[in-house]
Formats: sequence, structure tokens, C-alpha cells
Amino acid sequence: MAHTYTNLLTHIVFSTRGRMKLLRKEMRAELFDYISALVMKKGGKVLAINGIDDHVHILIELPPTVALSDVMKFLKANSSRWLKERFGKPFAWQRGFGAFSVSRSVAQSVADYIRDQEAHHSGRSFDDEFIALMRKNGVEFDPEYLWK
Repeated sequence: MAHTYTNLLTHIVFSTRGRMKLLRKEMRAELFDYISALVMKKGGKVLAINGIDDHVHILIELPPTVALSDVMKFLKANSSRWLKERFGKPFAWQRGFGAFSVSRSVAQSVADYIRDQEAHHSGRSFDDEFIALMRKNGVEFDPEYLWK
């Protein structure tokens, strides 16, 4: 797309199905490398990726020709299959995800937040973190249907 200039940064958060603690520390680095490669296959770039036992955060930059929902469908399907094959155990991601636009001026602080997930979650659950992210980003939600 000639003469198209974008800055499409997105902070994405998604969890294991039922927020089960399946992402053991020893498997995460390999998983994050695999996810990064999947994003690159779709023309995107991972600026930061990290997570803990039950969820993943990614800061990505996507080209304007790629739909975020398509990337996430591709990423979750392929990484789920890879996790099953690589570690020989049943695995599934939650059905949806959270995605929040990020200005380039705050991208470094978002990346730092993502890289500091282990320390950040020493006193805060995924549920509390996700609700806080949605409120901070002005996303309306019905708590009754949030986890269904």
C-alpha cells in the first residue's frame, strides 16, 4: 500500500482456558520465541512478550493490511497445537483476548510492564489485572459475562 504510514501498536492479553496454570516457567521462553515467529509470519513484529503460569502479554506492531483478529486466531491455533506436540499434554487458550491500542510515546513503559510480569503478579491475580487494564483503557464490560 503505497503512501500508507501507520503506527499500529497493540498490547494483547490472553490466558489459558479456565486460567489453568499450564505455562510452566521452563517452557515459557521457547513458547514466547514460537509466538514471536508466528507474529512475524503474519508480517508483524513483537516488541515485548512475557507472561506467567496462566496468561501471556504481547506488545506487537502490525502492518495495516493485517487484521488483529486474524493474527490472534492464527497465533492461538498454532501455538496451542505446538504446545500439545512439544510437551505432550492437553492445552487450550481461552476463547477471546484483550487488545489495547498503545501510543508510541508510552510503548517503552508498556514493554517494561510486560517484561516485569513475574514481579507484578506476586500480589495481583490475572482477573484483577485484566479488569484494571480494561478500565484504564475505557473498555466497557459486563462483569457477569467477563469470564464466560
